[in-house]
Amino acid sequence: MTVPASIPTGLLQGGFGARRHVDLRAAAGPALAQMPWCHRVLLENLLRCAEPEAASAGQAALLDWLATGRSEAEIPFAPGRILMHDTTCGPALVDIAAMRDVLAEAGGDPRLLNPAVPVATSTDHSLAVDVSAVPGALATNMAREMDRNAERYRFMKWAAQAIADFRVFPPGTGIMHTINLERLATVVATEARDGALWAVPDTLVGTDSHTPMVNAIGVLGWGVGGIEAEGVMFGVPVSLRVPEVIGVRLTGALPDGTLATDLALTVTERLRQRGVAGEFVEFFGPGVGALTAMQRAVVANMAPEYGASTGCFPIDAATLDFLHATGRDAADIELVESFARATGLWFAPEAEPRYTEVLEIDLAALRPSLAGPRRPQDRLDPAAVPAAVAQVVGAAAGAIPADAVAIAAITSCTNTTDTGLLVAAGLLARKARALGLRCAPWVKTSLTPGSPAAAQRLARVGLLADLEALGFGIAGHGCATCIGNAGPLLPAVADAVESQGLKPVAVLSGNRNFPGRVHAQIDAALLASPPLVVAYALAGRAGIDISSDALGTRADGTPVRLAELWPRQAEIEQVLAAALDPDDVGPAYDEAEASGPWAALTAPASARFPWDPASTYLRPPPFVTLRGAPDGSGFTAHPLLVLGDDITTDHISPAGAIPARSDAAAWLTERGEDPRDLNVYAARRGNWEVMLRGLFTNRTVVNYLAPGAPPGHTIFAPEGAVLPAWRAAARYAAAGLSVVILAGERYGTGSSRDWAAKGAQLLGARAVLANSFERIHRANLVGMGVLPLRLPEGWRPEALGIAPGDTIEVALDLATLAPRAAVPVAIRRADGSRLVGQATAMLETMREIALIQGGGMIPAILRKALAAPMAAE
Repeated sequence: MTVPASIPTGLLQGGFGARRHVDLRAAAGPALAQMPWCHRVLLENLLRCAEPEAASAGQAALLDWLATGRSEAEIPFAPGRILMHDTTCGPALVDIAAMRDVLAEAGGDPRLLNPAVPVATSTDHSLAVDVSAVPGALATNMAREMDRNAERYRFMKWAAQAIADFRVFPPGTGIMHTINLERLATVVATEARDGALWAVPDTLVGTDSHTPMVNAIGVLGWGVGGIEAEGVMFGVPVSLRVPEVIGVRLTGALPDGTLATDLALTVTERLRQRGVAGEFVEFFGPGVGALTAMQRAVVANMAPEYGASTGCFPIDAATLDFLHATGRDAADIELVESFARATGLWFAPEAEPRYTEVLEIDLAALRPSLAGPRRPQDRLDPAAVPAAVAQVVGAAAGAIPADAVAIAAITSCTNTTDTGLLVAAGLLARKARALGLRCAPWVKTSLTPGSPAAAQRLARVGLLADLEALGFGIAGHGCATCIGNAGPLLPAVADAVESQGLKPVAVLSGNRNFPGRVHAQIDAALLASPPLVVAYALAGRAGIDISSDALGTRADGTPVRLAELWPRQAEIEQVLAAALDPDDVGPAYDEAEASGPWAALTAPASARFPWDPASTYLRPPPFVTLRGAPDGSGFTAHPLLVLGDDITTDHISPAGAIPARSDAAAWLTERGEDPRDLNVYAARRGNWEVMLRGLFTNRTVVNYLAPGAPPGHTIFAPEGAVLPAWRAAARYAAAGLSVVILAGERYGTGSSRDWAAKGAQLLGARAVLANSFERIHRANLVGMGVLPLRLPEGWRPEALGIAPGDTIEVALDLATLAPRAAVPVAIRRADGSRLVGQATAMLETMREIALIQGGGMIPAILRKALAAPMAAE
C-alpha cells in the first residue's frame, strides 16, 4: 500500500539503518502535545493505513475530540497483527475451515482465503493441573495435555501449513500475553512501503480480553472476540468511535511491602466505581516512572476487570529496560527510542494531555490488598477478609475447617509475568521453610508461570527449590487454574464438598474469581499477590486476617506471622537483579518451541480440512453460511431466559471441566468418550454440539422464568414443559417461533470468548435485551448477527414478572437502523395487557449496523471472498 503524498513524513537513521515514518508533529501541529498517547497511535495508523478520505475525516475527528473529550465520529483501525490462543483460535479455525468448504461449494477457490495480517496463536488455555506438588508434575501434566488434545492440535498444525501467515506456539511455550511481551512485541515494527522501509507502531488485536497486557511497554492493543478477529484477519478494519480516554494520574512510589498486584486491584476498584465501560484508560504523571515495565504489565493486564477496552502506558526508559532484559537486539531498541522521540510517542512525566476525565492515585498511599470473594473489583484490606469470607462458607468437615483454602495457585500471566512477584513469593517460601512451616494438608498448591524462562530465573537464585519444598513446583506453563483448569481438588476436600456441605475457598494470583470459574466445586475465590498465595497456603484458612493472625507455629509452638516472612523491597530488588539474565529468554522459547511431541504430530496437507464425522472435537458449525439476516421488519419473540446482573461469559459458556452428569457429557459418552476424562469445555470449542449443551449451566445461574429449575433449563411456553434451554430453543425453532434473552447489568462481563455469542445465535436468539453490556461480548453478539438492545430505563428483568407465555414485541426496522437508535419494545402478557418502553440499539458504528443487516461477520467475509477473492500467497 502507498502512503498518500499529502501525509507528512520524516526519516530516521541509526544503527538500525534508515527508516521513513509518518511525521505526527507535522500532521497534528501544537495539538499533538494535548493528545493522549493512545490517540497519537490511532492518528498514525489512520494516516498510514486508511483511504485518503477516511484518513482526513479521522484526523479531523481526533483533533476535534480535544475540545470536549468526547466524539460520535467513527474511525477505522488497521492493527498490524493478531494474537490468539488455542481455545479462541480453535473455533476461529473451525469457522475458517468451514468457510473454505462453503467457498468451494459456491464455486470459489478455498486456497485464497488467507489472513491479510500475520496471526500468532499460543497453546495455553487447556492445560490442567491434574498433578501438582510432586516431582514430575510438569511432565505428567504435559503428557496428559498432549494425549487429551492431540486431535485439535493436529488441526492447528493443518492450519499452520494450509493458511498463510499463521504461526503456532506449541504447548509448554507459555501464556499468550507473556509470549507477546517477551517474544513477539517489537514496540516499533518495520514494514515495506513505496519501495522503502518504514518504522511504524507495533499494534494488534487479540482474541483474549487481557491482550492489553502488552500496553505496559507502549504497544497499543486490545481484546476482541473471535468473530471480530476473523473480520480483521480477512481485511476488515476494526471500526470504532473515537475512544473516550480516562486518564489515571499516578504520583509517588509504591511503599515498602506493597506490590504491583495491590496497585492493579486498587485501579480495578476505583475505575469500576467510576463506571468505566469500554473507554480507553491511559496512565500518566510522575508516578509512571516509578513502575517497572513488569509492574505496569500487572495493571495493564486487568483492563477488562476495570471495564476498559485497554489500559495504556506510553513508551519510556522502562520500555527500553524491559526490551534489554528480555534479550532484544540493540539496534531494535535504538529504533524504538529514536522513533518514539521523533514522533511524539515518547512519554513525558510532566505532560498533562487532554482526557475525558482524570482520576488521581497516589502510589505511596496504597496498601496490601486482596479482592473477592466473587468479583475482581471488590478490593479488600486483609482485615476485611474474614467478614467477606464468613458470608460464603458452609460447614466444617471434620479436620477441614469451614473456611478451608482448597486451592492456592500462583497462576496467570497477570502476576507471573512480573518476575519480581515470583521472587517475592520465593523469598516468603524460603523464610517459611527455614522456620519449618508447611502448607495445610488440604490445600492443593501449584505454580504455573507464563514464561518458560521463569524456572531458570528462579533456579539461578535458589528460589525454585524453596517454592518446591512448599508444594509450589512448576506444574505447567499455561493459564491453568486462572481459566478454570485447576484439576481435581484433593480427595478429602472434594468428598467433603459433595457429602458434608463444605464450601471451600480458592486463593489465586489470577485476574478473575467469578463463582465456579476457578473450579466447579468452588464458588468463592480471593485474588492475591503470589507471596500472599503462599501465605494463605501455609495458614490453610481464608477467613483470617492474614496480616496479623498466625500462619503456623515453629517447632517450639510459638506462632509465625506474616510480618516475619514478608520480604522487604530492597531484598526483592537485589535478588531480582541476580535472577534476570537477557540470555534466558530466547533459548527458553527456542527449546519450548522445539517440542518433540508437537513435532511428532501429523497433520493433513490439503487446502480443505478433511472432517471426521465421528470426531467429538471438530465439527463444522451450522452458523457458517451465506445466509443473511432474517426479515428486517419487527418481530415478536418468547423469552428463552430471563437473567439477573453480572452474567459473565463463564456463566454463559463454561471453560472448565465437563461434568460427568451433564448433557454435554451424555452426548460425548454416547459416542464412546470416557466419562471419567471428558476434558474441559475450552478444549471442545470446535464442537458446537458440546458447546450448545453447556450454555448457561453454571450452577449459580438463575433463570427467573423457571427459578426452581436446574441451571441451563427453561420453560417451553406452548407446553409448559421444563427443558434444557437448548432443547426448548430447538422446539421454538421447529414451531417457527422467535426467542430472545433478557438480562441485567454488565451482561457478558469477563473473557472474550466468542462462544458466549455463538451460543446465543445457536439458541436462535433474535436479540439480547439487557440493562448494560460489556464491550467485547456486545461486539461478539453483533458479529454473530444478534441484536444487543439496552432495556428501557427502569426495566429490571428480575422485577418485571415475566412469565411463560408472555412475549416480547420488538418494533425493529433494519433498513433505518442508526447507531444507538431508539427501538420500541413491549411486553405482552398472557392476559393481553402490555408494558411499553423504548429500548436502545447498542450499535456503535455504521459498520456494525451493516453486520446486523447482513446476518453477521461470517456471511460478510464469505460474500467478500466470493466477490473479490484475495490474492494467493
